[in-house]
Amino acid sequence: METFVRRLTFVVALAGTAYHLYLVVHPYTPLARYHVSVLDLTQVQRATHVFFVATLGYLFSWLRPVRRMLVGSVPLAAVTGVVVWEFCRLELPAPLKAFAVLVWLVTIVAPAIPRLHGVANLAGALLAILPFVYLVSHYEQLIYRAITPEPWDLVMALAEVLLVLGVIFRLSGPIMPIVVMLFLLYNLYGDHLPGMWSNPGFDLDMLLGKLYCETEAGVFGTITGVSVKYLVYFTILGAVITALDFGKILANIALLFVGRSPASPGRTSSVMAVLMGMFSGSGAADTQFVATLTKPLYERVGYDRLVAAGIVATVGSIAYITPPVLGSVSFLMVELLSIPYSSIIVMSIGPMLLYLFGIVAYNELYVRREKLPPMTLAKEHDRTYFFRYGYVFLPIVLIVALIYRGYSINVTVSLATAAFVLLAYLDRTVRPPAARVLEGLAEGMLSLLPIASAVIAANMIMTMMVLSGMASKFSLVLLEASGSSLILATVLTALFSLLLGMGVPPVATYVLTSALTAPTIQRLAIANGIPEAAALLATHMFLFYYAVLAEVTPPVALSAYAAASVMGTDPIDTGVVASRVALPKYFIGLSFILSLSGASMLVLPALRTLPLAAALPDMVLRYAVSALAILALNVATLGWFGRRLGILERLVLGAAAVLLFYPTSRTDVVGVLIVAGFFVRAWIERRRAARHAAEVPR
Repeated sequence: METFVRRLTFVVALAGTAYHLYLVVHPYTPLARYHVSVLDLTQVQRATHVFFVATLGYLFSWLRPVRRMLVGSVPLAAVTGVVVWEFCRLELPAPLKAFAVLVWLVTIVAPAIPRLHGVANLAGALLAILPFVYLVSHYEQLIYRAITPEPWDLVMALAEVLLVLGVIFRLSGPIMPIVVMLFLLYNLYGDHLPGMWSNPGFDLDMLLGKLYCETEAGVFGTITGVSVKYLVYFTILGAVITALDFGKILANIALLFVGRSPASPGRTSSVMAVLMGMFSGSGAADTQFVATLTKPLYERVGYDRLVAAGIVATVGSIAYITPPVLGSVSFLMVELLSIPYSSIIVMSIGPMLLYLFGIVAYNELYVRREKLPPMTLAKEHDRTYFFRYGYVFLPIVLIVALIYRGYSINVTVSLATAAFVLLAYLDRTVRPPAARVLEGLAEGMLSLLPIASAVIAANMIMTMMVLSGMASKFSLVLLEASGSSLILATVLTALFSLLLGMGVPPVATYVLTSALTAPTIQRLAIANGIPEAAALLATHMFLFYYAVLAEVTPPVALSAYAAASVMGTDPIDTGVVASRVALPKYFIGLSFILSLSGASMLVLPALRTLPLAAALPDMVLRYAVSALAILALNVATLGWFGRRLGILERLVLGAAAVLLFYPTSRTDVVGVLIVAGFFVRAWIERRRAARHAAEVPR
């Protein structure tokens, strides 16, 4: 049975990859004349995408079952059970009600019962076919029945929602599905709430119609379209690179440039994470890759295991903000803000470099404090290795060039994937068997499952928020709670984002925070002198940045869990250390939105509001001050700069770093004076110690 399911999963995954790759060339083929719905209609394309995600999600869960504890299963079963109960109260034929209960039992209840895992997962894969076939055969009628759906529309809508939530439950846990259901219940029972939080209380049949029948909302809405248009192509690219063993080549190239310093393991991790981040856009996957290859290096030098895991977890999450292949959030920004992807690439470069500098600074200070020995390598390559395999960067150049020439993302990334396969076959030392390429293509679809299911859920949440008007209500609350203070509203939003990130992935965190808090943040930023266009970009980049930071913020930090699984450390402790390594990055994100000077780190907000002659000095100054702040905060965190620092010194230096992060000229001056004074004093002490050591007779 296992062999059959494994082969079936491979075939379905390969078919899913082939379908999405064919969509790229379909407009140029003779088949485009015949207007096939699954190839030409946006809604049906998205439905096909959701079908592959749901079917593969259940098949994958059969092959790699994860036991879900009752702690999470019971609340999810309860909130979904309420919806199913309300469905059964509708005036529908009894067989449809029975079918709805069956789908609920298979998707939500069964995972809590170990003996039912296998049967339920196979049943879920089969059930996923029904809503897809129904939509494909009735898509024209469904569009006009979104507000008044018919009985079969309703049961298929509920089945589709439960099937998607069941996949998320199996792959990522119960929190995200519970959040979706809470938003649905808020729309269902909102008329029972008091005050400003009340809403008209929508009928369940109308809510299900919105979720299943509409073209730009619900399960098949715009945000789901992001997964169809962008995400699937990047996961295919990353999986093909891994299957062709180009990841090991990138790792060896990283080792060429780090030397034999005690800090070399951390440096290697940083370079490796950036190189892989150019291709993957997945923090947890990047962390897993880096941790696996660098663990022996950390052990050889003698790093504390928790510190090593924390560094790897933090540097792995840099994949989300490393161009040109950014994380899934960036593609949501493209759709929601209607801005070119190239603009997001430009805005992400500066924060990525500062993020990287913070990790490198922490690593360098740590190895000096601990007096670790130099790294010895059992095997190494000389610099000719880079010239031998440097061609692996050609597809990246291709991606950047095509993006800036205006080509679509799916065309660009598909060509880059083809380029990697071609380069692998041209190099005799790499040339893989055809089976491995097919495995990479299939793995690309499987790698998409956790991300795509979360994106679909985020689309459902957005639909529910729009219906209830919750975004405007939350904005009013945030405005009142902050007292119209930009810095307080920004801090509250940052904390809210980190809190969300403890339970939902970055893409969902960004969707929620952008809908609930972005209007208030942008309004306050404009009131504080930031031009409207700059405020829009800075607000969403701030939310993007904090959605990424949730990856390393305990207790639920996916990158920390990935690092801990390889390094053999406790995930929570790893998350705590990772958040210490990432500490300066929390302040960098806040800097974006507090003034136009802070927004200048994103480059485009400054260039679009100021002449180049005025914007350039401001950008250079802000980067210099931010780098100084990062160094100072790391010194304060580690308590070492040539010697052990006292508590008072660390507190003063940490406070000065915070002042430097706050992007105003007054705080810059005060912070620079304090930090410069500390560094000058440390330099004088070091000179005196060296002179004294020279004068002491041997």
